[in-house]
Amino acid sequence: MKTFSEGKFDICVIGAGHAGCEAALVSARLGLKTCMLTLNLDSIAFMACNPSIGGTAKGHLVREIDALGGEMGVNADKTAIQMRMLNEGKGEAVQSLRCQCDKNAYHREMKRTLENTKNLRIIQGEAAEILTDGNKACGVLTTYGGKIEAKAVIIATGVYLNAEIVTGELRQKSGPSGFAPATALTENLIKLGFNVRRFKTGTPARLDGRTVDFEKCVMQEGETGVPAFSFLSATAPENKAVCHLTYTNKSTHEVILQNLDRSPLYNGDIKSAGPRYCPSIETKVVRFSDKERHQIFLEPEGLDTNEVYVQGMSSSMPHDIQRDMYRSIEGLENCDIMRYAYAIEYDCIDTLNIYPTLEFKKVEGIYTAGQINGTSGYEEAAAQGLMAGINAAFKIMNKPPFVLGRNEAYIGVLIDDLTTKGTEEPYRMMTSRAEYRIALRQDNADFRLTPKIASTPLYTAQRRSAFEKRKAEFDLAIKVLNERADREKVEAFSSENGIAGAAARTYADLIRRGAKVTAVCGYFGILKDVSDEILKSAEAEIKYEGYLKKNAQQIEKAAKLEEKRLPDDIDYDEIKGLRIEAREQLKRVRPLTLGQAGRIYGVNPADVTVLIVWLATRK
Repeated sequence: MKTFSEGKFDICVIGAGHAGCEAALVSARLGLKTCMLTLNLDSIAFMACNPSIGGTAKGHLVREIDALGGEMGVNADKTAIQMRMLNEGKGEAVQSLRCQCDKNAYHREMKRTLENTKNLRIIQGEAAEILTDGNKACGVLTTYGGKIEAKAVIIATGVYLNAEIVTGELRQKSGPSGFAPATALTENLIKLGFNVRRFKTGTPARLDGRTVDFEKCVMQEGETGVPAFSFLSATAPENKAVCHLTYTNKSTHEVILQNLDRSPLYNGDIKSAGPRYCPSIETKVVRFSDKERHQIFLEPEGLDTNEVYVQGMSSSMPHDIQRDMYRSIEGLENCDIMRYAYAIEYDCIDTLNIYPTLEFKKVEGIYTAGQINGTSGYEEAAAQGLMAGINAAFKIMNKPPFVLGRNEAYIGVLIDDLTTKGTEEPYRMMTSRAEYRIALRQDNADFRLTPKIASTPLYTAQRRSAFEKRKAEFDLAIKVLNERADREKVEAFSSENGIAGAAARTYADLIRRGAKVTAVCGYFGILKDVSDEILKSAEAEIKYEGYLKKNAQQIEKAAKLEEKRLPDDIDYDEIKGLRIEAREQLKRVRPLTLGQAGRIYGVNPADVTVLIVWLATRK
């Protein structure tokens, strides 16, 4: 095929899903000439699964993305139709924002943002080959023969690589929701040295809302008084829609169990690894056979459609079984399925092939982000896209790599897990993965991360103003709450609120003894002009002060190991005292520091001690 020039760019981003959008936007905003290549303009920021943003731990990622100048939080606020705070009955560290978005509006708004971003060009086409010059990426060749010259390439292909939809006995070469798959790039990735594997995910059916009896379901209304995702949003989005809750039952389970021979998951048709933490309804029924029912959430796909997303009921069963399965549920007895559920298999890479910057170890200038890295979820993808975009841009600009530690952000935990431990199944972020989660709350994401972009164009005048206002309010709240309170009023407050606070000297002492910050401020008439969101941040900081000090000590100890770099040419076979398992795992991951070595599966503290002694001897 005759080739032609599509132009010269600094960075080419392959893919326009949630990872691709963040990568392209941050690259362009940093001043680099950027090209975004997408199979279909209509699939930009497409919500192939649940039209929601956030959720447990995922809400933390969205706020961190926003704190670093990303777009997901802004776009979610623009298109939200219901806001909720999950885990409000638990500690602040695990509370997470979640919003139901208008699916079509989310796509339109993100596309509009991309189209109006300086330095960014969007091209519809399929990548066939990543071009290299020696051991460096130098561009992308499309299936149409278009040559995109670039100094760096970010691969954010989502679930499209050799994608196949599986439903019952039918297997089709297709991307999500009927979009075309990408069939040309995998072979090239293997030639470049990537280890390619096969993963699987899935999605439930969409029902015609007119055929659902919502009166038989439990209404799930949105909440007021919760913050927006973006620190730039002045107010939280308005709740415009409701969700509903129903349950599977004995009949549902019988339909599934009696037809497992027709399930691709159980008859051997699907062999790829699926998401453990977001299983299909077939897997739930089989794995948790003692449960009489499972929660099913009915969530609107948008304000301009009757489609209802059936969360909790993804499936790859044949269409006739799906119909019986869904109609066995209370409220869905007469439901019409508009889009049937399906499983999708796709190619992805082994993330031990990439550095913590998300750059490929074998070819300079190639970065990967999103579901090609074996993750699941829009939020995990967007976080990686942002980091890949920043690192690719910084490398071209001769700036140091931008890597977040596990003690700094959930994004740091996510990428460290991928590049140090790898994943044998679609990876999902959870609060339990973050050992410093008390410090990594969603409410303080901007305080933790926004200063890191202060010297870049990402720190816009709008962001500076919002950050400085919030930081000043927070500092004032901490200062005032640590001031002495009137002794008599303290005793009266303690008595009225049933807390053992008679010996308290400061307002903060009352909070440590269980008083709510809003109750303290209201009773004593302090901090009247400080927002509730900032007050709650101050409350968390005070309540967890002791834990945060312990965290700081642990972080300081861990930092010493992170400072000790391991040589690139280290021969682990020559180091005496290493166990065989540790030696094999160290050779597989090739950690950059002692700290990273200690986090590898199969490497124990004794092995790290051997490495410390070896390093000292080598010096």
